[in-house]
Amino acid sequence: MAPRRLLLVGEGNFSFAAALSDTLDPSTSLTATCLQHPTDLARDPVAQENLLRLRTRGAVVRFGVDCTQLAHAFGPHDRQFDRIYFNFPHCGRKAGVAKNRELLAKFFQSCSDVLAKEGEVHVALCRGQGGTPADNPQREWQNSWQVVAMAAQGGLILSDVHLFDCEAMPGYKCTGYRSQDKSFHVEGALNHVFTKSLPLEGFQPRKFRINLGSQWFSFAEPEALAGKLNRGFLEASSCHPVKIVNEKLIAEMGTAFPLKRLECSFPLFPPGGTSVLPSGICDIPSPFWVILHEENPDSEYLTSETALEMKDFLVSFSELSLPQHPRRDGNEAAHKGICGPAKVCLRSSLLVHVQAVIQAPDFLPGSLHILSGPVFQKCHILPFSMPAFHETLFILGFNKNLDASCLSPLLDHLKGILDSLSQTLLEESKRSSSVEFVIQPNGKDYRIHAKSHSFGPGCTKNLIIGSVITFVTSVTCKDQCFVFVSINLDLLAMLVWDISDWRILWTFDNRFLKNFVPGKIEPFKSYSLYPPCYVHDISFWLDEKKGFDELEFHTVARAVSQDTVISIQLLDRFQHPKTEQVSLCYRLTYQTCDKALPQQQVALMQSQFRKEIQQQLHVILR
Repeated sequence: MAPRRLLLVGEGNFSFAAALSDTLDPSTSLTATCLQHPTDLARDPVAQENLLRLRTRGAVVRFGVDCTQLAHAFGPHDRQFDRIYFNFPHCGRKAGVAKNRELLAKFFQSCSDVLAKEGEVHVALCRGQGGTPADNPQREWQNSWQVVAMAAQGGLILSDVHLFDCEAMPGYKCTGYRSQDKSFHVEGALNHVFTKSLPLEGFQPRKFRINLGSQWFSFAEPEALAGKLNRGFLEASSCHPVKIVNEKLIAEMGTAFPLKRLECSFPLFPPGGTSVLPSGICDIPSPFWVILHEENPDSEYLTSETALEMKDFLVSFSELSLPQHPRRDGNEAAHKGICGPAKVCLRSSLLVHVQAVIQAPDFLPGSLHILSGPVFQKCHILPFSMPAFHETLFILGFNKNLDASCLSPLLDHLKGILDSLSQTLLEESKRSSSVEFVIQPNGKDYRIHAKSHSFGPGCTKNLIIGSVITFVTSVTCKDQCFVFVSINLDLLAMLVWDISDWRILWTFDNRFLKNFVPGKIEPFKSYSLYPPCYVHDISFWLDEKKGFDELEFHTVARAVSQDTVISIQLLDRFQHPKTEQVSLCYRLTYQTCDKALPQQQVALMQSQFRKEIQQQLHVILR
């Protein structure tokens, strides 16, 4: 829909406003402003002619408007502009980059007061000033105006950038700083389009209530998983890419095998008890733990909004049986619900549910049983390591010994599906990147590799997106063997749609899903371009008695930064020659993929991180 209310700030001779007004629909409102007063333009015939054109067309002209104080210029009922233009801002004279950055930062902060929810801010800058890769040539970051970082201070992200086309605005003449005779060099200039970002601080861990039999329990979402529980990406109404790629996989597998699709009513908590499966299949590498607290069923601690989320969440726990409680020791009072909290872990793989599936009375050998759902596991902060992702598990049983005649058709069909999926998308989107899938032996099992050339020129990624596990048992079913195929749907979706950052899959921003229209396939186009990086170093002494868990170090960083730390690099390890005490120095890189991240916010996160590792990891800061 065309913008209805336009605001132009920092106009010089009003030639841009006059030219723009010629292109507008009559129903569009245009307000043109400048910092100067009418007397400053009284002797400029070009400006006077443009002002007359604007007023003739019904545009509003305002003088003496400071673009860094827009809330003062417009009352509460005269705001909500759909588009704000600021062409070639400059502090004037020989102002350096620092002064111009300050001007931009204050302008963007001011825009947040008068910009509509889905509005845009257009800022035209001379070649190289913005400091983004779109500039040609690109200046060094410290010598640029750092326009994306300045916009972040106003809660804005860069959503588009293109050449500033003077020829599209007949009559427009760039006047330079405050209508001076020396104009700006607009050749190669870029127009930067900014939009509102979701607030970074808005996503805090939530509290969930679940009903286990006749008892209510609550638990807090782990901080490192904030916003990742109960998202419903695989539900019937979802148009999320993990749902799309999962449905495609299942449909194609159904052309070769009879399907039995299992409802994902299994609990997020893995079942207790002794497993008959071989060791290693259901091992939990590094789980997230939560504490279950018994609750009063009539508790009113939830807000109405949170309660609605809980209602949706309860479906996942409808068949959950309580894990062995650390304080349930047969005491009569304990069985009446008078007991302390229970510590349980979230499932790290759907393989923990395999035993329940194959022991079910209705399990059908020869049919492909399918289970899909989210899983969670602690991991180091790396580009393709995810603390939460969606897994699809294919389970196939045979009433005979497993040999190549059973396994080969399954593996061949699976590889054919993956290759076809990649090739179809390649043809339909006409992209130049490619993905090659390889199923390689790994002992008696297999790993599914994806070799991708879609993450930059000359950059090939070899990712493990799944595994194939073979298993023979005489305990559950005599002379029966099984094949389990596990696939990481999030990684597969990233490869299919050229998504370079897994975090965007978990965004709450509705613009993400607009990329995925049923029946239309094309590479993902990010709505947050060139987000700035911020680097902070930290060094500390280790406590010899406590030791040091680097995985927990990464997990704390993930939690405190709300997943904005994208890299943790060990810079130095030093051992004192006399005390033999060990010191470590790490470098943390902060960057978001979908939200504005001001430098000041990063400094606060780093400060909080220093406090948290002292308390949780017992290190001594240097």
